[in-house]
Amino acid sequence: MELIDAVIRRLRELMKQKGATLYSLNREGGIAKSTLSQLFNRKQEKVSLNLLYDILSTMGVTMKEFFDDPMFDDISD
Repeated sequence: MELIDAVIRRLRELMKQKGATLYSLNREGGIAKSTLSQLFNRKQEKVSLNLLYDILSTMGVTMKEFFDDPMFDDISD
């Protein structure tokens, strides 16, 4: 799996667990709707650490918690 796919998949998983939506990430985290849309519709090939941090902190998730998942064990380019 490519890194961007694993990141999006993990974000969707955490959003489901936390009851977060793109709307709530925008409203509570101040993250632009267009940025979120581009990320989740895979219009971007990369995600910045700053954006990832903003999304995760809005959901109350640490970077360590995010990357501590088996799906990141087999990343390919």
